[in-house]
Amino acid sequence: MTDLYDPLLFTRHNRPLHALWLESQAWFCARELGRLIGRYLDEQIIRRLDADQHRVLTLLRYGEYRETMMISESGAYTVLAHHYIPENRVLRHWLTHDVVAVLRDRRDGAKAVAPHVDRLNWSGRSLALLHWQSEPWIRLRDMPQLLSKPPGRERRSASWRQTAARLLGI
Repeated sequence: MTDLYDPLLFTRHNRPLHALWLESQAWFCARELGRLIGRYLDEQIIRRLDADQHRVLTLLRYGEYRETMMISESGAYTVLAHHYIPENRVLRHWLTHDVVAVLRDRRDGAKAVAPHVDRLNWSGRSLALLHWQSEPWIRLRDMPQLLSKPPGRERRSASWRQTAARLLGI
């Protein structure tokens, strides 16, 4: 019997990334990771990775189970290093501090009393969210993304600085 997995969906620049926590490490959909890197991850690139850095899993993606090539966290960093472009620095930071942090905090399936990282999908963006003392917290530096005009919509509110000033009571 084949194991079936239900991954978490992350979004970066309106591009999806299915990821899951398996055997104490993060795994990413190879095809979607390739789209984020701007390079198709074909068989040749996958073969360059070590055997423990890739595998085929059956994932629930877009409502149906599909055979999906997955790359481990170390494999993802290897691909990022081999196909370097300046944007990959920011992508590596996002993978490490947002995606892997969320996967690690959710690995037990139960919400802990201690602070834990989660994600918020907002207007095609994925933002880090910290749950602490029964409250969700968003980094102040993420507020411009949260309050900015979503693609294709008119902006009806004040600027993010005016809104942040009102929220902070400045």
